[in-house]
Amino acid sequence: MTLVALIPAHNEEDRIVATLAGLYRQTVRPDRIVVVADNCTDHTARIAGHCGAEVVVPTANKDKKAGALNQALVPLLADLTDDALVLVQDADTVLNPEFIACAVDAMADDTVGAVGGVFYGEPGGGLLGQLQRMEYQRYALEIRRKDNEAVVLTGTGSLFRASVLRQVRQARLDGVMGGGESYYSLASLTEDDEITKAVKTLGHRTVSPDGCWLVTEVMPSLGKLWHQRLRWQRGALENLRDYGWTPVTRKYFFQQIMLGIGALALALFLLFAVLNLTLVGWGGFSPFWSAIMLIFVVERTLTVRRLGLRATLLALPLVPELLYDIFRQAVFVRSLFDLALRREAHWVAT
Repeated sequence: MTLVALIPAHNEEDRIVATLAGLYRQTVRPDRIVVVADNCTDHTARIAGHCGAEVVVPTANKDKKAGALNQALVPLLADLTDDALVLVQDADTVLNPEFIACAVDAMADDTVGAVGGVFYGEPGGGLLGQLQRMEYQRYALEIRRKDNEAVVLTGTGSLFRASVLRQVRQARLDGVMGGGESYYSLASLTEDDEITKAVKTLGHRTVSPDGCWLVTEVMPSLGKLWHQRLRWQRGALENLRDYGWTPVTRKYFFQQIMLGIGALALALFLLFAVLNLTLVGWGGFSPFWSAIMLIFVVERTLTVRRLGLRATLLALPLVPELLYDIFRQAVFVRSLFDLALRREAHWVAT
């Protein structure tokens, strides 16, 4: 069995060494490591080559990450047998040393077509970075509660069967699904979310075992976080629009509906609280609502306790995370408006 690691990279000279070191530390190491240096204006390609990786430079790529991956995958898969495995990993991510071994073990189940990573946030980033790490920690717990089903074959790190990638491309060629004529969709802002739906539509399972964890970049500013999340959310909505209602997308539609209900509920709660305080005034503590609040606080703190005391203390007052949730809901609402008004979407590098 051959295993190839494919790393799309755009101006990642500050991070590529750590990413490659994480691959060299794997207990099951890739047979080949290929860095796809896409439209780089820095020294990413040279550094990757000095670190022992093969370097591919896409030709006149105007289709961002998906286009770069497709250009690299066409010749790569031409030389691989169907039982080969392809790891696609972002250049701002470091895999834990057991990641590949755990993913390969999961592939022992023939029904599994791809394995997605469970991502955690890197240290740093101040308060905003801490809030993102807390969000990612709860997302990891949610995956575990769903029997380790991979909701998204995250671009931060996912392992595919070569045969499944070929099936995805053939399905596009046959018109079964859109997105161009290659492996990754050129029509999607979130190529990892789209290829997840493609793999599942073809009848394969996707899993995210606990051992397949990795550490990835957190956004250092609100502006970068806004652009990142707007791309994620807009891409997810557009992918659902393109696939339509199917047995595969049903869960995803439900998730988006719940996000909408959550945004509406939060807005109504804040409006009610402001009107109540303005018109009625403070009426003292209610035992019922105090108990509800206590349960909520306990849940918020327990779900981030593995991140340490700082995260637990940040979860206690609720206000910082409430403001963070309002920010995320604003992204969702903006995405809905942009989609409804057919505003042109752009892939913004973060």
